[in-house]
Amino acid sequence: MWDEDAIFKALGDSTRRLILDELSERNDQTLYELTVRLITRHGLTISRQAIAKHLSVLEDAGLLKSKQKGKYRVLTFNNEPLKNLLKGWIE
Repeated sequence: MWDEDAIFKALGDSTRRLILDELSERNDQTLYELTVRLITRHGLTISRQAIAKHLSVLEDAGLLKSKQKGKYRVLTFNNEPLKNLLKGWIE
């Protein structure tokens, strides 16, 4: 089961919500691709290192999965924790 507090903490930051928005629109992105999209589409002035820290929080909350494909780390949005969290409130 996922840690509800970790999920809410992860969702409490606007940059992390933008990251999830980008991944929900286009899944399976590399850190570089995601960084470019955040900078060009949302005007963020953020480094890849800062995004990597946000990704760590999202991954710890279970909202993000990453896997190595060759020399790249590919990022995937995992909405299962959200479905489980909200299930009790909306059903």
